[in-house]
Amino acid sequence: MTNSPIYVTRPVLPSLSEILPFLERIWGSRILTNSGPLLQQFEANLASYLGVEHLTVVCNASLGLVLALRLYGITGEVITSPFSFVATCHAIRWAGAKPVFADIDPHTLNLDPAAVEAAITPQTQAIMAVHCYGVPCDTEGLADVARRHGLRLIYDAAHAFGVRKGGQPVVAQGDLSVISFHATKVFNCFEGGAIVAPDLETKQALDRLANYGIVDEVTITDVGLNTKMSELHAAVGLALLPRMNEIIAARDDIANRYWQALAQIPGIHCLCPPGQPGHNSYAFPIRVGQDYQLSRDGLYNKLREHGIHARRYFYPLISDLPAYRDLPSARPEGLAFARPAAEEILCLPLYPDLPAADQDRIIDIISRPC
Repeated sequence: MTNSPIYVTRPVLPSLSEILPFLERIWGSRILTNSGPLLQQFEANLASYLGVEHLTVVCNASLGLVLALRLYGITGEVITSPFSFVATCHAIRWAGAKPVFADIDPHTLNLDPAAVEAAITPQTQAIMAVHCYGVPCDTEGLADVARRHGLRLIYDAAHAFGVRKGGQPVVAQGDLSVISFHATKVFNCFEGGAIVAPDLETKQALDRLANYGIVDEVTITDVGLNTKMSELHAAVGLALLPRMNEIIAARDDIANRYWQALAQIPGIHCLCPPGQPGHNSYAFPIRVGQDYQLSRDGLYNKLREHGIHARRYFYPLISDLPAYRDLPSARPEGLAFARPAAEEILCLPLYPDLPAADQDRIIDIISRPC
């Protein structure tokens, strides 16, 4: 191998000249955390960009999901997807609730509303759905199920920064949506996240939970956590946010190039068609079918031999992990679509400054693997 490694993603960073004025403000004020002026400015700018009125910025999306569940006192069953990053289920457990798996739609790989409805029991209190790869869930179908059964609907929108559905921000759906600003995401603050709230009262309640439940110097009304974002992380977000339209456009270009090159290869099934209005091209997932020359793991290893670090994302299913595989809902026969998806999925490298020559290397190997 003579070429340098190509990783599945690479974080976008603001330039040092863009970040320096914010750092000077931090050093000048010596306010480092506790909802400082940069954090407040970041929340306002972020809400404007996303097209929502109210959100609470937090230190990471995992704790954002925990706060979302805690806000509504969810301690019973939460129906969720087995085809996600493990943080989705871990948050349910950390909140003191019980995850229940339901199967996914074979096309979107998101929770199937019919499967969710079939999993409801008297102990069910909420649905936690995932906009996988930034592809919106069947929000109408899930909302209908939640409404008819009196359930809270919370979205793990970690992948869905800036995504719109029918011209409206997808993160405005449900009771709450939680976005991730981790280094691997479309928009990052190194670490961070936000909870999109439907109204000011809910936002204020989330703000209190994110700061130990403190109301004022002598009043603590809730058993909260410390999930506040620092001024330094807010500075990164403020510096990067103005560039997001061009960043997403660059991701779209790379996704389109993959699609044009790979969509006609037998056995390679591209899941996220480019050019969809409101999509963010968070990832470029493919399914490696039986009519391809290699198995999914065979292609994964072939790419690794050439220094290309694709990712089997999400594999294994959360329901196959030791912490969850003993749950009744983890039985394979109940996850007829999730299981083959996990066995066939492969996400290809995608980031805004992926060089064309590196993308050509990836495409050539997939086109001629043997």
